[in-house]
Amino acid sequence: MPTLAKFYGIVLKMYFQQKEHNPPHLHAIYGDCSGVITISPIEMLEGDLPQKALEMIKEWVVKYQKELLEIWETQNFIKLPPLE
Repeated sequence: MPTLAKFYGIVLKMYFQQKEHNPPHLHAIYGDCSGVITISPIEMLEGDLPQKALEMIKEWVVKYQKELLEIWETQNFIKLPPLE
């Protein structure tokens, strides 16, 4: 599972295996916590991420939503800038 971005101890990844199941989503890891976040609409489907980490992830997804959807559709991996 390639890493899309890392910031503030959060690692964001997306599976690349013959079109993973929909809806388009990414996986977030923050310490011992993890979550599955959909790209559109932006929400946590499952997981136990702290609220502060989830807010930062949502802010990042808003910023790169177009690129994330393109990555999901094309399966062409690119690294994206971290949240600053």
